[in-house]
Amino acid sequence: MADRPTRRLFLQASLGAAGLSPCGSWDVARLIADESITRTSRPSERRTKLPVAAVVTVYRKGSHADVIVGKILEGWSQDGGPGPDLELVSLFVDQSGDGDLSVTLGKKHGFRVAKTIREALTLGTDSLAVAGVLSVGEHGHYPSVPETQQVMYPRRRFFDEIAATFRECHKAVPVFNDKHLSYGWGDAKHMYDTARELRIPFMAGSSVPVAWRKPSVTIPLGSELTEAIAIGHGGLEAYGFHAIEGMQCLMERRNRGESGVKSVQAVTGDGIWQAEKAGRWSRSLFDAVVAATPTPYNGKSPRPKEMAQDAVFYLIDYRDGTRATMAMNTGFAHEFACAVSVRGMKEPLALTYVLEEAPPYRHFEHLLRAIEQMIHSGKPPYPVERTLLTTGILDAALHSLGDKGRRLETPHLAVTYEPVDWPFAKGVPGPS
Repeated sequence: MADRPTRRLFLQASLGAAGLSPCGSWDVARLIADESITRTSRPSERRTKLPVAAVVTVYRKGSHADVIVGKILEGWSQDGGPGPDLELVSLFVDQSGDGDLSVTLGKKHGFRVAKTIREALTLGTDSLAVAGVLSVGEHGHYPSVPETQQVMYPRRRFFDEIAATFRECHKAVPVFNDKHLSYGWGDAKHMYDTARELRIPFMAGSSVPVAWRKPSVTIPLGSELTEAIAIGHGGLEAYGFHAIEGMQCLMERRNRGESGVKSVQAVTGDGIWQAEKAGRWSRSLFDAVVAATPTPYNGKSPRPKEMAQDAVFYLIDYRDGTRATMAMNTGFAHEFACAVSVRGMKEPLALTYVLEEAPPYRHFEHLLRAIEQMIHSGKPPYPVERTLLTTGILDAALHSLGDKGRRLETPHLAVTYEPVDWPFAKGVPGPS
């Protein structure tokens, strides 16, 4: 495997592909990610803490509610130090039980533990009493869709009750939805359409796009991308979403912006190699993304020589002709990573998303910084359409897998949007 290109070579190749020179109108520093795009959003002066409500499935140690909302309560490192300019004033928990922290934390920090979502948003009055809402529908005991094993987290129910309260109060405030919008496309599209109807500033998604990267680079907006392969591990829905959104935050930066997805197919076993033989995915690009991940691959042992038997490849065809592949549970890596071929570059850009593996899981800090910005500005820092599209891709992939790998046409995924630059975490995991 040849050495990966330096940031300077990548910059020069990308500018050349766009018909520009490094001395043209582009700001070179802006395109070198670890010089500019990766800086965290830190206001020079402290702002007034704005009141927020959290609506969560469960609140126990290590849950998504804990590692997101807990940073509002106890600081970025959850040790009592400085944190975001937000104040949790109310919390609704859908499922309490063993390990529940809501009552204990409510007494410690003085927030209201509400019995309903409406109460959480109004503090029991007839008016909206918060400047923003965090909806965290992850973890807990919920049924699954039999055919696809998608967990039926109540994200739409949470959103509908939040929206109903907005309607009643004749006012809407920013809403963040953790991870994908819903397990099913229909619910996700309903949430998106309702947010547009009520003019709700709406943000959603994973911590992966804003996590640390190795190397610390991104793709210049407007690049000519030809193919991408990403790898992921773990549960096909819960972790598959992280992997797909990590890929999409790069793919959306291609020339003319996001065009949407034409078809999705899940292949396994011999189907993976048949797809390679047919030229549907590139082995050299796959090798590049594997090489970008740490070795030894799990911190203990060398990589295996063969693909894991339970590997699943999602073949994604975009409407503009670009192709992408999501390779889950290959056995070659225990990280989320992506490799992208860029026209004009001899070698692909390959990077790994680096997540903190122990508390306080500060990759969620960088997600919360984006949430904080939205609540203070009233504008989502990046398009919710990214999460709408990745929700639809994942839903289609899991349905294809449940239907013996049938290729699914996805005209409903004609989701178009323009990407933006938003900082991902700078440096390496550790104290800020």
